[in-house]
Amino acid sequence: MQPTSRRPRAPRLVPVVAPLTALLLAVTVSTSPGPPASGQHTAAGPAAVPRSTALGPCLISGRQGIQMSEGVPTGPGYAHSTGTVRALNLMIDFSDAPGQGRALDRLGEFFPQTRAWFRTASYGRLDYRPSAPIKHWLRMPRTFKAYGLQRGAPYEPGYRRLVVDIIAEADPVVDFRAYDLVNILMTPNAGPSALNTVLSVTFAGNRDAPAADGVPMANASFVFSRQDDGSGAYAKTGYRVLPHENGHIFGLPDLYTRQGGGAVGHWDIMSEDWGANNDLLGWHKWKLGWLDDSQVACATGHGTSDHVLTPLGRRGGAKLVVVPITATRGLAVEVRTRGGNDEAVCKPGVLVYGVNADVDTGEGPITVHDSTPHSGGCTRSPNVQAELSDATYGSGETFDDPHAGVRIEVLSADARGDFRIRISRR
Repeated sequence: MQPTSRRPRAPRLVPVVAPLTALLLAVTVSTSPGPPASGQHTAAGPAAVPRSTALGPCLISGRQGIQMSEGVPTGPGYAHSTGTVRALNLMIDFSDAPGQGRALDRLGEFFPQTRAWFRTASYGRLDYRPSAPIKHWLRMPRTFKAYGLQRGAPYEPGYRRLVVDIIAEADPVVDFRAYDLVNILMTPNAGPSALNTVLSVTFAGNRDAPAADGVPMANASFVFSRQDDGSGAYAKTGYRVLPHENGHIFGLPDLYTRQGGGAVGHWDIMSEDWGANNDLLGWHKWKLGWLDDSQVACATGHGTSDHVLTPLGRRGGAKLVVVPITATRGLAVEVRTRGGNDEAVCKPGVLVYGVNADVDTGEGPITVHDSTPHSGGCTRSPNVQAELSDATYGSGETFDDPHAGVRIEVLSADARGDFRIRISRR
């Protein structure tokens, strides 16, 4: 998306370097993962949790080499997304871009909001614990310009130089073995404004990263600038770039496209992280282990089946129906209302979207089906893609996919926001 009334920003890139020896990792910056470090998890979501056999047909997966595939379960190499996750935060500056204000003020732009966002999104299943053992700006030995950091560049060469220097400067104080991920919070005056180009980037699962205390800095998010468009929303929502970037560390792909297209709109923070708050799709919550298999239904075979879905922002109850189309594609159905992290929902209802595990990150692996195409949407919130804001289906409305032979009817809704739907398959 583009900031309101500002120069269009380029979409954020998650760099990918995937040699053939590591294609099974399907990670952001991927090389051979090597042996897992002591105490570290090697898979996203709940480790080694068996899936219900009834959901087997809905465990779609992509071809070998797909970058950050939407397949379930998430591949190995990412940080675990349930239980306690310890996040190291380092605030860094440069001689040609000295820190603006106190380093702890920069930290305060992201916490405690990020921790609260993950707690709400995961229904309490992710205990995100941020730590900042160094309270001041950590000055790098080279100028910002000298590192030659490029948007979308992998760990070589500029980022590798930067990471080596970060480790050297922080190591006397920090035990890197104590953390599951690292957030590098740059002084905002290093690099261009986010209104011009978004430099924030994440390297996930990169076991060839420089090592600190014997542990590769394999999962690291770098946050530049401020996503402040002048609308007055930054103080409340500016932190959301960090849960977006950390989403990659847990194995989630970018849902916007590299061309700037909006296939998902504001229905997932991996699509839009500017402006009003929003949640993750139910598909992602299932991938991350935040929904139990008992909360997910797999609509297979011919005929019809009825389902009652509770709003995604409310704990408990059935949350997701998946309709497998092929071994790599499916439809997902969930209910979105204003609640939890979903503060920008202007048309509560049933959200229908396609999931393609055979599509790389940033190339449109998920597509929301709009119930009211070309309507202009129902929101005027800044930095929310208006067109898809009223994409949900209401009572009496029907989604049809004649090619796949699938019909999804919204039969009714009750006062609690629960929706009854009917899935028909030819």
